[in-house]
Amino acid sequence: MGLLDKLMGNAGEVAAEELKKNYGHLLIDSEEIEMGFVLFRDVFIFTTRRLILIDKQGFTGKKIEIKSMPYKSISRFSLETAGTFDLDAELKIWISSENLPSVSKKFSKAVDIYKVQRLLASKTC
Repeated sequence: MGLLDKLMGNAGEVAAEELKKNYGHLLIDSEEIEMGFVLFRDVFIFTTRRLILIDKQGFTGKKIEIKSMPYKSISRFSLETAGTFDLDAELKIWISSENLPSVSKKFSKAVDIYKVQRLLASKTC
């Protein structure tokens, strides 16, 4: 992920091994990390069982909010691909019957957004 993507707030993919080293303590028995992304200090991780969102807060980032969303709670999602002049793609996720998306994240153009779509579709259908 390049500096421009970070400045624009776009998420870039991170290796599952690196995420497991830093966040493996959040996983339950037989749960594995399938894919994950970092956006500035925030992290979102797709596991075999759920989506984990890690929101580092405050000036130092020591205060952390962790949201766990089982795939069965995701009612729908949408993807907007990057265009010719766009620098990012966007993912929106709705939980249960909410009217507005619970999650809205931007990805750098380097991320295979269709890979994210395939993973979500396989987990929510």
